[in-house]
Amino acid sequence: MVLLVVGAQGAVRLIADHDDGGLLGWVPGGFWVRAACYALAVVAGVGLAARGAKARATDDR
Repeated sequence: MVLLVVGAQGAVRLIADHDDGGLLGWVPGGFWVRAACYALAVVAGVGLAARGAKARATDDR
């Protein structure tokens, strides 16, 4: 969930202000590289959250 929130918040911040890299401000390559990193964080966050929810659902039975 943390990856999902950090990735989404960073992507929105980057879209609103292209010069504000946020947490990934140190990554070289400019806007598109940072946007791809934030998108990857969002995808990873969604995947891990879904996996955790599925594991929790099977543990409750």
